[in-house]
Amino acid sequence: MKKVSFAEFGGPDVLRLVDAEEPHAGPGQVRIAVRAAGVNAVDWRIREGQFQASRPIELPAGVGQDASGVVDEVGEGVSGVEVGDHVFGEGASTYAEFAVLSAWARMPEELTFEEAAGYPSVVETALRIIREVGVRSGQTLLVSGAAGGVGSAVLQIARDRGITVIGTAGVANQDYLRGLGALATTYGEGWVERVRRLGPVDAALDLAGSGVIRELVELTGDPRKVISIADLGAPEFGVRFSGVAGNRHEALAEAVDLISRGRLSIPVEKSYTLAEAAQAHIDSRAGHTRGRRVVVV
Repeated sequence: MKKVSFAEFGGPDVLRLVDAEEPHAGPGQVRIAVRAAGVNAVDWRIREGQFQASRPIELPAGVGQDASGVVDEVGEGVSGVEVGDHVFGEGASTYAEFAVLSAWARMPEELTFEEAAGYPSVVETALRIIREVGVRSGQTLLVSGAAGGVGSAVLQIARDRGITVIGTAGVANQDYLRGLGALATTYGEGWVERVRRLGPVDAALDLAGSGVIRELVELTGDPRKVISIADLGAPEFGVRFSGVAGNRHEALAEAVDLISRGRLSIPVEKSYTLAEAAQAHIDSRAGHTRGRRVVVV
């Protein structure tokens, strides 16, 4: 089978499309014929070696953790899913023709494979950081870098829970944020005062890693009310960096519920082939994403 792999840490040029042995489902796993794989910031952060100190991996390594596809192998002890089922979920080395998933759910009928691949990690992350930051119904959450996949999920989940959201993004994405129910403003010079004019902030999330942790603490008045998923230097300000996933099965079940109720929809901004994985990483790292990017197999 074909898969994307890298044998050394570095820039996108280290990615190679190689021939590899097919993986097989172990106990508690399923294997899918991959139809699409989600492109996440963690993919290129791992490729760059950013997490080697805390979560080392052996090289050569595959790329990707989110995927959608057709089940073609069911591991020991797995029930409730059969060969031929259409699923989406999380696993390892998902930029490939076949991948093993450790958490999955049946795809909502409303979604294509391409769309479904963009949900697993972003929804789990959004649910986790909303919980960790402790924001409640009736309060206001500030989201820095709100137009990407995680931001799109946070805005919609928060709205479903009665939380007011202020979102920052580029000029081109202001209407997009408003369409998701957020109070929108641009980042850049003067952004703190623009946020203040929109109202007091109870909690804040840093999704872009754009060096705004100090300002987020200032706006909330408490570093414990700020969470970052993108700035590894956040702990220097007393702010928690959230990078360890929670219960993926529960997150996928909640994603299915939200999608089925029409409360969550994340658009696919751009699709790539396996051979274009390096370009997908370049674009993801550049930011300015509206929704999701996916690799189509």
